Amino acid sequence: MINQSEYFQRWIADLSKKQTRVRAPEPVVEGRLTRMVGLTLEAIGCEAAVGTSCNIIAPGNHSIEAEVVGFSGDKTYLMAMGESRGLIPNAKVIPVGHSSSIEISDGFLGRVIDGRGRPLDGKGPIKVNHDMAANMPLAGKPINPLMRDPIKQPLDVGVRAINSLLTVGRGQRMGLFAGTGVGKSILLGMMTKYTEADVIVVGLIGERGREVKEFVQDILGKDGIKRACVVAAPADSSPLVRIHGAMLATSVAEYFRDQGKKVLLLMDSLSRFAQAQREIGLSISEPPATKGYPPSVFARIPQLVERAGNGQAGQGSITAFYTVLTEGDDNNDPIADAARGILDGHIVLSRQLADMGQYPAIDLESSVSRVMPMVTNENHISQSQQIKQLYSIYEQNRDLINVGAYQQGTNPVIDQAIAMQPHIQAFMRQSMNEAVPFKRSQQMLADLIKSANQLGQPDVNDV
Repeated sequence: MINQSEYFQRWIADLSKKQTRVRAPEPVVEGRLTRMVGLTLEAIGCEAAVGTSCNIIAPGNHSIEAEVVGFSGDKTYLMAMGESRGLIPNAKVIPVGHSSSIEISDGFLGRVIDGRGRPLDGKGPIKVNHDMAANMPLAGKPINPLMRDPIKQPLDVGVRAINSLLTVGRGQRMGLFAGTGVGKSILLGMMTKYTEADVIVVGLIGERGREVKEFVQDILGKDGIKRACVVAAPADSSPLVRIHGAMLATSVAEYFRDQGKKVLLLMDSLSRFAQAQREIGLSISEPPATKGYPPSVFARIPQLVERAGNGQAGQGSITAFYTVLTEGDDNNDPIADAARGILDGHIVLSRQLADMGQYPAIDLESSVSRVMPMVTNENHISQSQQIKQLYSIYEQNRDLINVGAYQQGTNPVIDQAIAMQPHIQAFMRQSMNEAVPFKRSQQMLADLIKSANQLGQPDVNDV
């Protein structure tokens, strides 16, 4: 028997479980806009963490989204995500209170979006499968380097010179160093169409707006776009949107990597990403360091690049190509030098070769793939080294050969390099409408070595 007192105690406890407590929302402390100089907005009276969003209320209740990029004392520094025209002094600044993230699913394939995740292709809203979707932060989730799968398998990119002489591994991060107008976009397009990767993510960051449509329609085409997602943040976007575009492209690649896919990430360009960060840093009075680049630029680049690569065991891989614009064809540009030390190899495109009509204009002597020994066999490595040696010997003696100062028969190694030069040039050339699979590339390299052996096999140390 339950006495009356115990009965009422149970009844009260059961009633309290059924009741829903209503908590009053935490008050939002609004600030006001006090200063606007260039790209920087200053506000006082609001507390918001760096990286979180705020809404600035312009006249007519028009809301402008901004992100906190710094603070000093009671001042909060913001930067508008879009156009800041129309703002007035003392405009309300309302913290939203969340960091930038986006829900990603398979619906992103076949779509072209901007740096804020909004569709640009006129196909309507992106369909998100909530059962398969994941909320991915733009800043990414770091992976313990000891938990990553090692790079052991090659990735077929469909380009003969890269497959055979600069073999790329799944999960490798390569730099594509080029000046303006030497064919880097065409080379990216070839890899996009002919790669064996399951998913392609293209980040067009800070480039000309007209190139977006050209890349999607002429280079990718209807078949290529089906397994691709293009993130476009052209040059007329705010520096914050360009930064977010690069981060969003990487987040999309991370989502598909976590699904076990082989992802090819192509970002054009890493230099524009660095320039956007320079604009942000200088606008909040960060001191310039090397050639006007503040220290935050050289901290941001590895934070972005290190997100690519292999995932943990059972996950997929992100093989990334980052184009680096070498201003004035200077490969010792600060951004190029910083990227070279972080990436797992670099492919240099030569203006001289492009002017000669060789496409892709790969400078074999200046290019290297650091993981090639890990993903190929000894015979393949030996053959590629032999071709590189012949190419390098010819380049070292090019001036003597062209002016007629070298007499044939003086050095058998140079004679062989001269005889092989037309064959190597033909091997390096490839039409943008031609795909050469990995195994076919290896066979053509073996055939090239046979041609070299027929011309004699002198000791390279004789040079």
